[in-house]
Amino acid sequence: MDSFFIRSEIPEDIPAIFNVNLQAFGQDGEARLVRALRNDGDTIPGLSLVAVYNDKIIGHILFAPISIESEDGRVPAVALAPLSVCLEHQCQGVGSILVEEGLKACRQLGHRIVIVVGHPTYYPRFGFTTAPPLGINAPFPCRNEVFMVCPLVPGALDGIHGTVRYPPAFEAEGAHAG
Repeated sequence: MDSFFIRSEIPEDIPAIFNVNLQAFGQDGEARLVRALRNDGDTIPGLSLVAVYNDKIIGHILFAPISIESEDGRVPAVALAPLSVCLEHQCQGVGSILVEEGLKACRQLGHRIVIVVGHPTYYPRFGFTTAPPLGINAPFPCRNEVFMVCPLVPGALDGIHGTVRYPPAFEAEGAHAG
């Protein structure tokens, strides 16, 4: 594949982003989640990125604001959800570049912790590790190995424990399949 590039989404990208998510997942749950998060104002400027190849959007990644809540208080974090790549461009590095660029953007914006529900052999290469053994728990039934956390700065997880709280769209759109 010739080169592609990553950039922040623009309003004109919204229909293509919906289609990329629909195609990548073979159903519309993630596409509806992205739409609902956007409609609810639960997105972060600069943290919805697209991969563009020949003027076509071939991939998308979104980070949404969440928190880790415990008896000691609430710690801000972001959720990586979803990551999608068109079928014909999968296994060509597009998803990896989207994750790398997305995590870089999170760091630049001052975010310290990222949570993902994802494939347990894919996300560790980016610094994700299983969250429950660290005392960070999912608010829904989920296999431990797919609920992961990535500290973006050294010490970000020191003393952090509790249950992750997602925006309402995650529950409403049924995005928690793990």
